[in-house]
Amino acid sequence: MSSHDHKIHAEHPHAHGPACGHTAIKHGDHLDYLHDGHLHHPHGDHVDEHTIEVSAHNPGACTPDHACGAHDKNHKHGPGCGHEAVPHGDHVDYLVDGHLHHPHGAHCDNHGPVEIVQKAA
Repeated sequence: MSSHDHKIHAEHPHAHGPACGHTAIKHGDHLDYLHDGHLHHPHGDHVDEHTIEVSAHNPGACTPDHACGAHDKNHKHGPGCGHEAVPHGDHVDYLVDGHLHHPHGAHCDNHGPVEIVQKAA
C-alpha cells in the first residue's frame, strides 16, 4: 500500500502537530507522526495511516554487513525494545539514530535514512 492510499485511522482523538509529543518525520512532501507503531498523517477532520514505501532511498533488502554503533549488537528489536516502530512496506522497522533497522536473524538490516523533524517528548 502506498503512503498516499487513503487508509483512515478510526477513532483517533489525539491531534498531531508541533507540540503533540510524538516523533515527526518528513515523508515525501509532508510530516507524519509516529504513534504506537503507526505512522499518522493529520488530514482535515481525521488521521490517515501511512507507510514508508520500499524504494531506492528506503530499500527492503538484507544488509548483513550493516554495523550500527547505535546499540549493542546483542540488542533485539521488537515491542518494548526502546526504539520506535515504523511501518515500512509490508513489515515493521525500528527507528535508530535516523535510519530504519529491520531485525533479520542475527543481524539488523539497514533500510535507509529518515529525516526526523521533531523528536518524541
